[in-house]
Amino acid sequence: MKKQPTHFMATVKVGPKGQVVIPKEIREMFGIEPGDSVMVMADSSRGIAIHKQSVMEDIAKAIFEGKSQTFDPDGDSADLTGFASAIEETKEKGQVSK
Repeated sequence: MKKQPTHFMATVKVGPKGQVVIPKEIREMFGIEPGDSVMVMADSSRGIAIHKQSVMEDIAKAIFEGKSQTFDPDGDSADLTGFASAIEETKEKGQVSK
């Protein structure tokens, strides 16, 4: 059995419509299959993150169930609840900006 890498770095080009291709190695690492949805999150000072939508939905569910300490032991529960709400809103609308 081939060992899965734990780190991978690649350079990708942004296409004319703002599209990028997630390299195969990264798709395999995170189990991203054709047709899966991913969430793109951006913070002007911290950068861009891409996560599989199902993972983010699991995080939102845990926060709503009062398990936010699992993800951010020092976090403000109100902030985390707002974050979870934004995840749910993204799921429902397909897009959200905050």
